[in-house]
Amino acid sequence: MDQRIINLFDEYTHAPLSRKDFMDRLTKLAGSAALALSALSVLEPGYAAAATVTPEADDLETEEVTWPGDGATMKGYLVHPKGKKKRGAVVVIHENRGLTPHIKDVTRRVAQAGYLALGVDGLSPLGGTPADEDKGRELIGQLDPMKNLNNYLAALTYLRGRPDSNGRTGAVGFCWGGGLANQLAVHDPKLDAAVAYYGSQPKAEDVPKIKSNVLLHYGGLDQRINAGIPAYEAALKAAGTKYELYVYEGVNHAFNNDTSPARYNAEAAKLAWDRTLKLFKEKLG
Repeated sequence: MDQRIINLFDEYTHAPLSRKDFMDRLTKLAGSAALALSALSVLEPGYAAAATVTPEADDLETEEVTWPGDGATMKGYLVHPKGKKKRGAVVVIHENRGLTPHIKDVTRRVAQAGYLALGVDGLSPLGGTPADEDKGRELIGQLDPMKNLNNYLAALTYLRGRPDSNGRTGAVGFCWGGGLANQLAVHDPKLDAAVAYYGSQPKAEDVPKIKSNVLLHYGGLDQRINAGIPAYEAALKAAGTKYELYVYEGVNHAFNNDTSPARYNAEAAKLAWDRTLKLFKEKLG
């Protein structure tokens, strides 16, 4: 697919660009309305095929949980292996559409690797994640940033307090959630591991606050997010933070999202996931 089309879709999903303006520009790039719709079919997530680990997997237990947030009751999708055992816990942070079927599937993947996995619905204060993606993106922009951060910090506190937790915690986030994973590393000195997939970087002056190990995954074609890499890496080095940073050449933003065929890259996704689980094994037990 023409990289200009992928870049336009990235702009649409992250900037205040109306659906009409997006479709008008997409039609011009594609050459016709029919070709624009064809391109859109492989750009937009196909959640019907989201499950790589089914919700009914025999080895997992799932439940809907709540915990007190900053002025709101937070809701989440908790998944863990069957059996009584204290485990490391991981907060899974969604993209800018909310707790979608894809992110629930990622939560099950984390659980199947042996952890307490909590997919937080960051849109809980606004009624929860809607089925309409565009509405989800609109609602994300209405969240109070500080309250939102506090809600995720509260999720980590909730996990540490569970009787089936060993007290060690990690976070993995994607896109919007990748940026938030970086912020959790800054603001929670108890966090053991933070993994950010193509997420915005924290301010350089905040980096010395990071106590956790940090793992950063970026797509080589993601110019928007990658512009912040040099300053972040320089700050990590200066602070002596334990980190790993990988740029996967030739792949796009959202390369891990296997429900978006135009941007998904199986090879990069597998390598990044293997590296993610390796860090969790080392730091969370």
